[in-house]
Amino acid sequence: MTDQAVTDQDLLARLEAVGAVLWPLFHIVLAGAVTLHVLARKRDVAASIAWIGLAWLSPIIGSALYFLFGVNRVQRRAFRAGRRRGLYRVEDPATFLNPRHDHFAPLERTIGVLTGRPSRLGNTVTMLRNGDEAYPLMLEAIASAEVSVALSSYIFKADEIGERFIAALEAAKARGVAIRVIVDGIGSGYWYSPVYRRLEEAGIPVARFMHTLVPWRMSFLNLRSHKKILVTDGTRAFIGGLNISAANLLKAKPRHPVRDMHFDVTGPVVGQIAEAFATDWHFCTGERLGGDAWFPPLAETGTAAARVVTSGPDQDIFKIEFAMLQAIGCAQRSIKILTPYFLPDDRLMSALVLAVMAGVKVDVVIPECCDHPWMDWAMRAHMGPLLRAGAQVWRAPMPFEHAKLFVVDDGWSLIGSANWDMRSLRLNFEINMEVCCPHFSALVAEAIEQRQANLLSVAELAQRPALMRLRDSAVRLFLPYL
Repeated sequence: MTDQAVTDQDLLARLEAVGAVLWPLFHIVLAGAVTLHVLARKRDVAASIAWIGLAWLSPIIGSALYFLFGVNRVQRRAFRAGRRRGLYRVEDPATFLNPRHDHFAPLERTIGVLTGRPSRLGNTVTMLRNGDEAYPLMLEAIASAEVSVALSSYIFKADEIGERFIAALEAAKARGVAIRVIVDGIGSGYWYSPVYRRLEEAGIPVARFMHTLVPWRMSFLNLRSHKKILVTDGTRAFIGGLNISAANLLKAKPRHPVRDMHFDVTGPVVGQIAEAFATDWHFCTGERLGGDAWFPPLAETGTAAARVVTSGPDQDIFKIEFAMLQAIGCAQRSIKILTPYFLPDDRLMSALVLAVMAGVKVDVVIPECCDHPWMDWAMRAHMGPLLRAGAQVWRAPMPFEHAKLFVVDDGWSLIGSANWDMRSLRLNFEINMEVCCPHFSALVAEAIEQRQANLLSVAELAQRPALMRLRDSAVRLFLPYL
């Protein structure tokens, strides 16, 4: 053996010896850093234990996974945007509270503190069923816009109806109307977004919410803008659960039809909806929207009191969930819920169970078949405690029901984009609106009752084959990400 070979072997041996010391040390440093960050930043006990355990028990890889998916980078960025949220406030502080003297008074105070927004009087909220009713009015609103159009949609497809919206936006731009459009970076196409490309080519200002192909920003993939907003001239708004897709045109008999509910809104609360869009636009582009083009003076148009409630994994986290919890706690007679996905966390589920025990009639309506089969599996594994308490869970017949409605005692309603699941209430950016109006709440309650078709029973769940129950319970473990 040559001297050179001996030297190389000796060098390799020394490197291996150094590596044997440095790699464990590197693991300890990384796992220790993860532990300190979790202890300083995370409030959820189960998630904290899981991340710390993964970092220590899976050397290097566990820490890398935490860096990619466990650190809420959007929170810091959103907080920076949130510090300027006051730029978009349009309410008069003197109107901050509309005092109530009934059993909804605690709810009025709570949501006021949660949102920092007043409940605005003098609004008109009109219920629109499916794209068949909503799209013509939305397109008409864009066609009649004189100064501004703000549009945000989770799904915006460049299909038959999407092309009509694109054409309407192009025509508005040609008239000199200021236009801003936000499409979600995944919901409207991740690798390729036809509608984004079409709008960009038309010279229409458009932003893709949280879109990235950069590996170290992949944690943003789980944080979506689920909002559906259209505001024209700052005086008329549309919100609800309706995306822009031909699947919502039920009269055209699409291959995979989707039932949904949207709402036409006029009155002072439109300013809050416009503010929510302006905040998102500033978050996406850095541009501040202001002036009468976006926030004109708003006259009263009706009798409904309304207020916007936004939520997201930033300064708005838990706000819609907390509003739901307080509303459940105020219920005296009835709670009616219609949602495509019913996977609330233990807090909401316990609140509903306690309401049933207190004598409140609780009805939950879910689709007969979801658009994703694993959601059906998880929901079946999740329903047991509520059914055993005495609540009624109904299945709405096909086509798939995508509306999100919540009404308490036929006097207070919550409408908007948020589902009753942890994804909507903790990960997505959502917009809901509370409406305090007995007439409107009665319409919402009636719409929910119309979808109450087939009751789900405890016996039916128990009679499922053992393997099916195991599958459903296993899928339920992924509840925070479904």
